[in-house]
Amino acid sequence: MSLRERLAREIALTGPMTVADYMTRCLHDPQAGYYATRPALGATGDFITAPMISQMFGELIGLWAIELWNRLGAPERVRLVEVGPGDGTLMADALRAARLAPDFLQAVDLILIEPSAPLRAAQARMLADSDVHPRWVSSLDKVETDAPVILIANEVLDCLPARQFVKTEDGWAERRIGVTDDGDLQFGLVTITGGFKRPEYDVEPGQTVEISEQQAAFGRDLASLIKAASGAALLIDYGRARAEAGDTLQALRRHQKVDPLADPGEADLTQWADFPTVQEAAVHAGADVTGCLDQGEFLHLLGIEARADRLKAGRPDAAP
Repeated sequence: MSLRERLAREIALTGPMTVADYMTRCLHDPQAGYYATRPALGATGDFITAPMISQMFGELIGLWAIELWNRLGAPERVRLVEVGPGDGTLMADALRAARLAPDFLQAVDLILIEPSAPLRAAQARMLADSDVHPRWVSSLDKVETDAPVILIANEVLDCLPARQFVKTEDGWAERRIGVTDDGDLQFGLVTITGGFKRPEYDVEPGQTVEISEQQAAFGRDLASLIKAASGAALLIDYGRARAEAGDTLQALRRHQKVDPLADPGEADLTQWADFPTVQEAAVHAGADVTGCLDQGEFLHLLGIEARADRLKAGRPDAAP
C-alpha cells in the first residue's frame, strides 16, 4: 500500500489531518517517507543548497567559527556542531578553511546531528579526508555541555512543519487535508472552536497564518544547550524576519514546484522558517538573540568578495 493510500485510509478513519502532521508523515514515514527513500540533494536530487553551489559559503562559515572560538577565549576544547548536515559539503568546506587556524582544529570535537543512516553514510564519505573526524548524535539533547558549543544549522528550520490557519469572514479555520469521494487528497477548512492563539498582527480574510510548535521547540532546545554550555549558534534559512501572514508550503521534485498533495513521500516539503517564533522561544529559554541578517549582507561582512577574487586569481588557499 502506497503512502498516499495509507494516509487516505487514516484520514477517512480519524478525520482531516493538519498540514504539520501531513508534512511530518511525508518526510519521515519509515517505509515511504521522503528522507528515507530519496537522494534529495544535488543535481540528481530535488534541490540544491548554498554549500553545493560554491565552496565559499562553507569556507566563510568556517572562518566565522574560528572568529567565534577566539572571542570565547580560544578554549582547549570546543564542540563544533552542525544540525542536518546534508551530504557534508558545508562542513568539509568549513574545515578546509579552518586549516588556517590549526589550534582551532586541534580543539574541535565535531558533532553532526543527523538521524538518517543514509545521510550519515554520505557525510562520512564527504568528511573522510578532513582533519577532524565527526561523531553523530540524533538530537540536540545528546550534545554534551561540558565545553563551549559553536552550532551551525543551514536550511533546517524550513524542514520543521507548521500548522496553517486561515482568517475567514466568520472567524478562524484550520487548513487540513481530507479525502475526496474518489480517494484523492484535498485541502479543506475546519472551523476552530477554541485553543487557537490569534496573531497579534493584522490579518485580512483569506490570508493564512502558519504556527510551528516544532520550530518553537527547536528554539527552546537550542537556547537550553547554549545556556548550559556557553557558545553561540548560527541559523541560516529561507524565512520571515517579522511576524506576518503567508502560505509558504511548497513541494519540490526534480528542482520543480509540484502539488504537495499529488504524491506523498515523492517530493521535498518545506515551509519558511519563522524566525520571530524561534527567537521568542529562545529568549524565553534564557538565550541572547542578535536578530536576523540578510544572508548576502552576512557573507559580505565575512569577506566573500575578497574570497572570490582570490579564487579567480588561482589562490584557493589564501584567506579572505
